Formats: sequence, structure tokens, C-alpha cells
Amino acid sequence: MNSDLAIVLRSFLYRMGILLLFLGGIFGCTPTSPQSEIESDPVEEVTNQNAGGTLVVGMAADSIVTLDPAAYSDRATETVIRNMFDGLVTRTTENKVVLELAESYQWVDSQTIEFKLKPSVYFHNGEELTADDVIFTVDRILNEDIGGPRRVFLNEVERIEQIDDLTIRFHLKTPWPVFLQMLVHVQIVPKDYVQQVGNEAFSQNPVGSGPFKYSAGQLDEQILLTRFEDYYGGADELRPVGPPSLDEVIFRFISDPNDRLAALQAGEVHIVQNLPPTTISSALAADPDIIIKTAVGTRPKFIDLNVTQPPFDDVRVRQAINYAIDAQKILLEVAGGFGILLPGPLSPANLYADPTLQPYGYQPEKALELLAAAGFTPADIVFTLDAYGAYVGIAEVVAAQLQALGMEVSVSTWEYADVKPKLLNCERAAFLRDWGDSAFDPVGYIEAKWQTRVEGTPAGRGNFSCYSNPQVDDLIQAGASEPDEGQRLETYTQMQQIIFEEAPAVFLFVPQEVEAASVLVKNWEPSPDGRINLHDVYLVEK
Repeated sequence: MNSDLAIVLRSFLYRMGILLLFLGGIFGCTPTSPQSEIESDPVEEVTNQNAGGTLVVGMAADSIVTLDPAAYSDRATETVIRNMFDGLVTRTTENKVVLELAESYQWVDSQTIEFKLKPSVYFHNGEELTADDVIFTVDRILNEDIGGPRRVFLNEVERIEQIDDLTIRFHLKTPWPVFLQMLVHVQIVPKDYVQQVGNEAFSQNPVGSGPFKYSAGQLDEQILLTRFEDYYGGADELRPVGPPSLDEVIFRFISDPNDRLAALQAGEVHIVQNLPPTTISSALAADPDIIIKTAVGTRPKFIDLNVTQPPFDDVRVRQAINYAIDAQKILLEVAGGFGILLPGPLSPANLYADPTLQPYGYQPEKALELLAAAGFTPADIVFTLDAYGAYVGIAEVVAAQLQALGMEVSVSTWEYADVKPKLLNCERAAFLRDWGDSAFDPVGYIEAKWQTRVEGTPAGRGNFSCYSNPQVDDLIQAGASEPDEGQRLETYTQMQQIIFEEAPAVFLFVPQEVEAASVLVKNWEPSPDGRINLHDVYLVEK
């Protein structure tokens, strides 16, 4: 094994060991934590003979954005879309990238990768999937307005070349070691059909090559999918290989967690996503008809502090706020202890997280010392903490803690679409939200949160603290294109330490993904990236 790669792997295993020890401690001391065992259905028991039935998923959303795989940037939408559309590669629940539509691939050089497609793959309308469709899909994301939300996953692609009907080459602008992880989020669309009907009609009647095809539904109610009988089989490493077992799948949008849980207990839905840990009682965990499972979380939660406005233009004040908030208590109160504290800008589960960084920790005396050094008393710290949706409850707990220390903090509730432009224009003081880190790699995540914002590019698209440090920018860019694993680790470690010290945010915690299902559901596992691959799932009779 390459010595640099060994360093990265040892570091990752160390971090995961710490994570498991922490979670074990939480499970041992928190009465509401589930003690149910994670079932693993043996592969030999999962066959396509287990056919039939309608499975209903209770989604943690009011609605989804679209049914067009080029036009969204949220996980609820992706969960639905990726059961209708397949990509060249996909990801297992253990975060391993595996081939899906692609039969094989090879790196021609550090900036060129070639894929050979599986033959005889068909879209839901009977058209055969070829290299033309892959090229059209990539061009649509890179060069058409509709592809803007997904462009970040291909932003280092310079061009794509057709070698023959089943072979394509991606030419990258620079070495991009995270390319395969990013490609997981790109699903192939049928060129002829999209060009024939147009983008709007395509989004209303989508055609993919995935295990299920669109049948009916409304974006704010539910989406009904039916089995695609001519499905080519999917990823060879995700068993079973072949048409899906289920006749139908319904994605029902139930934003209220209590309503989702009640629907599961009543047998109205079979799987529920994003189950708040606070709803998991000992009675629920012991319910023989329900299985509760968890996955490593990928949504680090922050409070972005506007570094361009007083009082947060003083690093001592920003550090003081980190010390003044009891993130451990918040994790227990709002997430039932399901998670781990955030020791800086990267989740501890990220492959390049610095294991030497420790959370700021709750140290109110140190917070007061830093405020005094900056010329402030707690009463001088007056600001509004913005939040929306499920984040409002966390924001209220944060505000109460800071108020108890003598600060004047209020919570303002927004719609995300309304507050986002104000945040990017540096008009607000503080904002509480998370940002997805589903690839467990800094690329696709770190440039969004901590790189200087550049309008019209992925850089700073989620930089709600208006943070800008040229050295950090250089390190982010260097890490994204560095092919040597050891050097990448060193680069990202230096970057994290700078951000940790400059504290453009309050680093809170990373909650686990908690899902639950009926015992009738087999071969189901929650995924860190929130996807439910229902091709692999089947139902048994009571």
C-alpha cells in the first residue's frame, strides 16, 4: 500500500474509532437512544422472486423541487430522482463508489478518465442509452441554465469526448481526485426525448433508465413510481441485480416528524426518513413491528457569524461565542445525543478531518475573558440569529444559552429563499443551518462554506459568514487538485487549523441520520447521503 494512502486510512480509522466510542457512550447513558440491532439481510435471501407490493416512504419534506435531475440541489429531491435515473456510478451505504451504468473505467492519465457503458441499457421509453446521452447530460449541466444547481459536481470537467457508441472520455481541467465521488450525483437523461419535449415537459413527465419509472404525482403531495420491467439490473455490487422486486413505490411528503412517526406506527408508510431522535422512546425502540437504524451523519451544523460587521468582525468575539455555547447540551436536547461534536470546519467522519482538532467546548469563563479583551461585556453583544424550518428550534436553544450569559439574542424565522440572498450580501449577523458533506471529502463542501465567494462559480455559494482569507482560498484550491493523498491531507489540515482559529462560525455538531421502517421491509439500510435505493428493497407478508 502507498505510504501516503496508509497515513490517510489510519487517520480515518482513528477518527471513526473515536466516533464509535463517543456514540457508544451516548447510547449507554441516554435512555431514549435505541438499542435495536441493525439487521443485515443475507444476500442469498434477497432474490428477484420476492416480487410485488407497494412500498410507501414518508419523506421529511413539504415537497420536492423537480423531477429533472439537472435542476435541484436538495436531498429529498435526490432521493426520488435517483430511483428513476441512474448514473455512470453510484454509492453504497458504506460510501463506496461502484459502477452503475458504466461497465468499466480507467484513468488514461491524471486528468483523463474513460468509461465504457453497459450494452443494452434502455430508458423507460424504450430508447437505448448510449454515449450521446451521457455527453448530452454533461453538456446540459455545464452549459445550460437549467444545469446550474448540479454544476458543482462537474465544475472541473473541461470537455467530454465520445470514443464510440458506448465509450466516453472526461477531460478534466486539473487533476481532480474526488471526481468519482462527485459523479455519483450526476444522473443520465435521454437526449432525444429531452430535445423533443423540452425541459418543462421533461420535468413533468420524466424518463430515466432507473429501476422505477414515473407514473403520477404532485411535487407537494406524493410521487408514484412503478417498476421498470426492462431494467438492466443496476450496479453489479448492489444485490439483487435485475428488475426491482416492488410493484410500486410512493414517496409521500410528510414534513412533521410526529406525523411521519404516527404514519409508520399506523402502517400507512413503510419507511420514514429523518426521524428526530427526541421522538425515539424506549417503547418505540422495543416495538417488534418497527426497526430503527442509524447512519453516520453528513450534515454539520454551524452558526455562520458575519465577519464583516461588528461585533463579529473581531475574532475574539467569534471565539467567545464558540466557548459560550454548550454544544454538548444542545446535541442531547435536540438530537437525543445521536451525533458528535464538530471540532472545526470538517465533520470528524470526513476523510481529511484533522484528528488533532478538538471542539471549543463549553467554557463560559473563557468566553467572558475574550469579550473583555475585545472591549465588550455580555450586555454589549446584541444580535439576531436567523433560522428557518427545523433549525429554528436549535436556534432558540442557542439564544437561551447566550441570554443566560447576559447577551441580548433574538431569533428571526425566515423562508430560506428569502434569507439566502441577504446572507450572501452580508446583510445579516448570524445564521444557523447545516451544509451537506455526503462525499466525506472536502471538495464539494469546503469551497462552498469557507472559500471567498465568487459570483457565478461554486466558490462561496454557502459562505454565509462572508469569510475571506486568501491563504485559505489557496489551500482549498490546492487540495482540490492535489493527486498525492499525503499532500492533500497536509494541505487540508493547515486549512482547517486556520479556519478553526479564525472562527467564522460556531461549530456545533453533526447529527446521525436516524430512520425507521416496518419489519416487513427487507434489505433496507439508511445511507449517509440520505438516499434510499429501493431497487434493492422488498416486502414480506405478515
